[in-house]
Amino acid sequence: MTHCEIRLRIERNDDLADQNSISYIYAEVTRAAILALAVNLSLGTVKLIGGIAGNSFALIADAVNSIGDVVTTVVVLFALRVAQRPADAEHPYGHTRAEGIAATNVALLVIISALLVGWEAIQRITIQHDIPPIWTLWIAGANILIKEGLYQYNVRVGKRTGSSAIIANAWDHRSDALCALAVLIGLGTIRLGGSQFIWADEVASLVVVAAIVWSGVQLFRSSASELMDVQADSEFVDRIRELAMSVSDVAEVETLWVRKSGLEFFADIHIEVDQHLTVAEGHRIGHQVKDQLLGEFPNLRDVLVHLEPFPHIHNTK
Repeated sequence: MTHCEIRLRIERNDDLADQNSISYIYAEVTRAAILALAVNLSLGTVKLIGGIAGNSFALIADAVNSIGDVVTTVVVLFALRVAQRPADAEHPYGHTRAEGIAATNVALLVIISALLVGWEAIQRITIQHDIPPIWTLWIAGANILIKEGLYQYNVRVGKRTGSSAIIANAWDHRSDALCALAVLIGLGTIRLGGSQFIWADEVASLVVVAAIVWSGVQLFRSSASELMDVQADSEFVDRIRELAMSVSDVAEVETLWVRKSGLEFFADIHIEVDQHLTVAEGHRIGHQVKDQLLGEFPNLRDVLVHLEPFPHIHNTK
């Protein structure tokens, strides 16, 4: 093997290690959030101007949706920054719950703003107004394509990093794409049917409002559940259990609790070892289990290992 090949292999291993680090996970989530912020700010501005100039309340409602997404993303970015702060005397478990706290508050804000827009749409539904120009359909159509693309990107990042906020944002982009489709249908109905179908604009805005409220409720439920220390995904728990069982001298895993906190996890594991081992030997096994788990899973913030006696193993020394 040449020196160049050795160096290339080392660099690839370093890259892999970087991609498995918690700092890389935070960086990837932050990049996805910044991209969403830029796109939503641009779309919100275009739709708001287009809705006002084109006299389309559906586009205005959709603009409020995008502006709400901007607020959501700003809060998520702030929460991610807070979550990376190291543990201190007042927060010995760190600040990782900041993401969940931010998500619940943003969800309530999104729901309230959507209901206000919905009330305005109901009041406007019987009011006659000018038919929106055809270019408003182009705005709605472009919005569908952009939002669906953002959904595909964010859902991949969210699954890769385990970020509930990014996954929630991904589904928010999907609901935005469906909202834009409703707006497109509403505007298209008006263009084809004429002024007798002018109410279709407000109906489309109510569809947008319903989608916003639904996504807000789902975001609130998922983030609130995380704050209540729900058990982590069963597949992730099983992987932790298998790795712990692979450590020499671990006879059984009696209890394994894994709770999610932002992008990171905390694990409490009870392992069974030979009851005849010394305290020092048991301590060594416990540390080995902890080191193995922290080394394999970079999103594990900490592992608490408790030893239990396993009476079915007899020390032959």
